[in-house]
Amino acid sequence: MVSDNSKKGLIIKAQSGFFWVETGEGIIVCQLRGKLKRGRAMGDIAALGDRVHITLLEDGSGALEEVEERKQALVRLDPRPQGVYQQVLLANADQAVFVFACANPSPRLKMLDRFLVIAEKQKIPVVIVANKTDLVENPKEIFGLYEQIGYRVIYTSTKNEAGLEELRAQLTNQISALAGPSGVGKSSLLNALQPGLGLAVNEISKVMNKGRHTTVIRQMFPFEGGYVADTPGWKSLALWDTEPEELDAYFPELRDLVPHCQFSDCTHQHEPGCAVLAALKDGTIHPERYDSYVKLRTGKE
Repeated sequence: MVSDNSKKGLIIKAQSGFFWVETGEGIIVCQLRGKLKRGRAMGDIAALGDRVHITLLEDGSGALEEVEERKQALVRLDPRPQGVYQQVLLANADQAVFVFACANPSPRLKMLDRFLVIAEKQKIPVVIVANKTDLVENPKEIFGLYEQIGYRVIYTSTKNEAGLEELRAQLTNQISALAGPSGVGKSSLLNALQPGLGLAVNEISKVMNKGRHTTVIRQMFPFEGGYVADTPGWKSLALWDTEPEELDAYFPELRDLVPHCQFSDCTHQHEPGCAVLAALKDGTIHPERYDSYVKLRTGKE
């Protein structure tokens, strides 16, 4: 029998060892129970997006007793004297939403490709938002290649409200990790969907980007039955446990071709009988995507 002072919840904010847990009956500010802190942790024990079990204390605060197993997590490495520490930017995201502009600033597709590889490795479903469509004549000329390889692309503009309801529906009832370069209009999009949301997310982003010695606040914001969390650390996420030879598995248009290569250790760069190079030659694979693959594999990005 579960005690009345035991609750399950979701961590929606984390700062300096304190965790704000949404229980469905209110938000309880919690700290880790001592048993969870035993030994030397080389990664965040509890993090934004974690599903947890807590005990209510007499003063109204809570003790975080257990962290449920994560289905995945966005991890950034933090080198420390005792070893590399794994910082969790967000756990258990239902989707990653990558916002890039069609123009002003120019779309940085190599950065998008890197983001996609990280999401593929973590098995996080991806939605690409091509924003500022009003600034170009045909946004599909830029982002259509991603639709061709199976990614969903939502074309948006706050100027003419294009795609806003489609984006709203995509975010509803989901925990969404938002990411994208500065200046792409992410805050404007969020404000158009829910007034004040973009401003709130932007304020947290500024704090998170100030540097490692700043008190970091990680926070998710309620939206249409789910949450949105800005995750500006994607740019610095290293493919830290990814071997070059497994990288082709994270490019959807490459992975089905790999078994047809003549050599099992094919690098898809010069070998005879390479199915990937053959597909590149006949136009099945987009040259920009292939270039991203080679640069990631060789570390020349």
